Amino acid sequence: MAAMLEVKNLGISFGGLRAVNAFDLTIEKGALYGLIGPNGAGKTTVFNLLTGVYKPSEGSVVLDGQDITGKSTIEINKAGIARTFQNIRLFKDMSVLDNVKAGLHNHHKYSTLSGIFRTPSYRRVEKEMNERALELLKVFDLDGEADYLASNLPYGKQRKLEIARALATDPKLLLLDEPAAGMNPNETKELMNTIHFVRDNFDMTILLIEHDMKLVSGICEELTVLNFGEVLCQGKTANVLSNPQVITAYLGE
Repeated sequence: MAAMLEVKNLGISFGGLRAVNAFDLTIEKGALYGLIGPNGAGKTTVFNLLTGVYKPSEGSVVLDGQDITGKSTIEINKAGIARTFQNIRLFKDMSVLDNVKAGLHNHHKYSTLSGIFRTPSYRRVEKEMNERALELLKVFDLDGEADYLASNLPYGKQRKLEIARALATDPKLLLLDEPAAGMNPNETKELMNTIHFVRDNFDMTILLIEHDMKLVSGICEELTVLNFGEVLCQGKTANVLSNPQVITAYLGE
């Protein structure tokens, strides 16, 4: 199977401190892959390097055959990477529907004048975006709250909305940064089902950072373990989670 993501020798330093060093990662198309490690291991820094928030000091990032190393966040998003954040980032004063529509603007364009004068082309694009946004909200059982302010949603539903907005950009690779953080067991179980649904029905490749080992072992087929910015272990989930080094560095912390 062809690789969706190929990362080779990725590294970055901050003030002389090596945050990520010689990071290699290959994820096949359609995979559900996990990135784990203790706090401060460099997991979110890797996500920031993959999405253009940080520019790598060295190394390369290739997405579906396209070299995206050092490109801007907008360029990388248009190339096909979308993400969520450990601390939810929504447009809190916009409606649930408009949050998803914000993601759709990457693929639906109209001129400023057509928007001012509400031309037929503007109305057509708006209709298409509304329909697509509602389709995505239905996946997460949020269509009944489309007109709510995003800030008025319960925490678990805000998590879902952030994923729906990321999917609106039509990515090839979806990065989820601790999607189960702050969720209760029932919400986590529902999230696991949703992630499986997204992978299977959106032809999606997913990479997630997560601390919930039940979620990791339940959905991730392969794992990479980071420790002090370096790869400690990589491989099939069962093998990685039974590795004594991983138990010492992460599970036993």
